[in-house]
Amino acid sequence: MQNILPLMMFPLLFGLIFLGIPVALAMFAIGAAFSFHIFGLNVGLQMYGRLLDVSSNFVLVAIPLFIFMGALLERSKIAEKLFMALRLFLGRFPGGLSVSAIFICAIFAASSGIVGAVEIVVGLMAVPTMMAAGYRKDLVCGTICGGGSLGTIIPPSVIVVIYASITDMSIGDLLAGILIPGLIMMILFVAYVIVRCYLRPQDGPVLSREELDSVSLRQKLWLLATALLPCVALIFAVLGSIFAGIASPTEASAVGVVGAALLVLAYGQFSRAVVMEALRSTITITAMTMMIILGGTIFTSAFLINGGSGVVRTMISDLSLGANGTLSLFLFVIFLLGFVLDWISIILITIPIFNPIIKAVSIDPVWFAVMVCIVLQTSYLTPPMAPSIFYLQSIAPKSIRLGDMYRGVIPFVVLQMITLLIVYLIPWTAVYMPQILFRL
Repeated sequence: MQNILPLMMFPLLFGLIFLGIPVALAMFAIGAAFSFHIFGLNVGLQMYGRLLDVSSNFVLVAIPLFIFMGALLERSKIAEKLFMALRLFLGRFPGGLSVSAIFICAIFAASSGIVGAVEIVVGLMAVPTMMAAGYRKDLVCGTICGGGSLGTIIPPSVIVVIYASITDMSIGDLLAGILIPGLIMMILFVAYVIVRCYLRPQDGPVLSREELDSVSLRQKLWLLATALLPCVALIFAVLGSIFAGIASPTEASAVGVVGAALLVLAYGQFSRAVVMEALRSTITITAMTMMIILGGTIFTSAFLINGGSGVVRTMISDLSLGANGTLSLFLFVIFLLGFVLDWISIILITIPIFNPIIKAVSIDPVWFAVMVCIVLQTSYLTPPMAPSIFYLQSIAPKSIRLGDMYRGVIPFVVLQMITLLIVYLIPWTAVYMPQILFRL
């Protein structure tokens, strides 16, 4: 009975979620209930101790700062200028608008690391433009959803911050580890759009000659320089300070906030209303994130004190999977959970259980973490949860239906799986950058 007890927590958790209970509250309730038979009336004190540990974790300070940086960038109008410039340069090629949108998603992902913010900002500009140009609806949806999900795998990433905080790993190592896979994935996205629109030009028509020639080359270059260079400078300020050892990730996030505020000021968008709106958005997202983190901490703590880790180890031992088999099983479990849970909940439920076993079978923890980030990225695109589709629904015109969105994201999910396969078969794609940046 004792061995079955921790396993009962998962069906009960999914049952509460399917009944409409918020994930954070469901994890709180299950964790408290399964801790009561051990701690009795002292369960509240034990839970308070765990919550205090989490809330006083210095690493998590980077989360609200990165979110605030992304919220400020949303309001800087820099994305509009950058999209306009890239649209005029790349619009003469089939699929050029989709490629422009993916580039901007990658740049903004590297500037803020907030998936929802990236997708909404780029989607508001790119979707109407691509629709007006005659792009296929599924390509439009896939471009925005797939490009927006790059915030998961391109540093800085909030996923990395949370992952590092619960595994006591170096944030710098993980940020460096996702650099090459993030670049590979972006290249695959762009290659897919180019090949598809080359074979089927009607899917991504070129812009009209009149529109392309409406702005002189000098004006195009000025637009590109004034929009691209500040973003690149902000990326170097945040990531460069981390990789150069000048600042910790938490300190670098503060540098990013200052840089984003300067950009808002430089583009004439700075006002009390803008700052208050950014703060309100930051508080809302941070509160939601922290509630899930706290709920996940209580849930996994209850699982572990009920002997859950021993049950999992016994199951893995009985299956005799070996290191590669264990790795594949864990990644598959995370992928399946992505259909029904958000990425924060998945990390908090699985990683405290999986990480000790990963270390025991001598799997490189950075390599595993990078692959987890890639698999978690697919959870943004795979229904029924699919946060990326929900974000797109909130800004898409009524002519775009849910079926268009589902058809659009499928090729990008496949490309994410190809990226995962590349990292799996060539581990140095994940471990090379941490070694040259922090091991020399």
